[in-house]
Amino acid sequence: MPHPFPGITLTDASYSVAGKTILPGLTLSLTEPRIGIVGRNGSGKTTLLRLLAGLVAPTSGTVRLGGFDPAKDRKAALAALGILFQNPDHQIIFPTVEEELAFGLRQQGRSDAEARAMARETLTQHGRLHWAPASVATLSQGQRHYLCLMAVLAMQPATILLDEPFAGLDLPTQTRLIRALQGLPQRLITISHDPALLQGYDRVIWLEDGHVRQDGPAAAVLPEFHAEMARLGGLDADADLTG
Repeated sequence: MPHPFPGITLTDASYSVAGKTILPGLTLSLTEPRIGIVGRNGSGKTTLLRLLAGLVAPTSGTVRLGGFDPAKDRKAALAALGILFQNPDHQIIFPTVEEELAFGLRQQGRSDAEARAMARETLTQHGRLHWAPASVATLSQGQRHYLCLMAVLAMQPATILLDEPFAGLDLPTQTRLIRALQGLPQRLITISHDPALLQGYDRVIWLEDGHVRQDGPAAAVLPEFHAEMARLGGLDADADLTG
């Protein structure tokens, strides 16, 4: 894994869809090993993550990862970035575990035989070689999340993007995934509604209506974010049906 991590730079990057601006001209330089992104629903968090991953291109401005545009150079993006979505069923496309793990490796240019060997090696490293022939449909929600994580790790990216990776999981499964993620050498950029999951992060970016409301160490940003969410929760603002 190359160190330091390749920087991700957004320069006046905006994103609009159907005439609605979701992100209005963000300028950020992302270099830290652990970065969290917080904000209310609709604040632009997932759109920002999709821009970073190159899954969408900015409407204006630029996104650069180590000098290349991840939306235009997909091969380079696949080598440098992995993404773990909130819902594993939006990510999994093959019927068996081994096929799912091998797919991304083939996308990186490996032969089918090499990809399958690497898939089995990844399963062995995680103590799950017996999963190789299993139908994905037989896996629990937590197991499918873990499969997606293994698929990302098999591709050996320098940066992993996580979009609410623990949503919908029971506490034991959350604990296993958190433990797996904490020990990774990769840079993690994590969206989460739960400030507790981002404690100790090098940096937290608080988005509000597509703008950066606060940006700094977790210890400085998270208490203010938590306090503001608690304040908003006490307003009963959704009780007014005419609003």
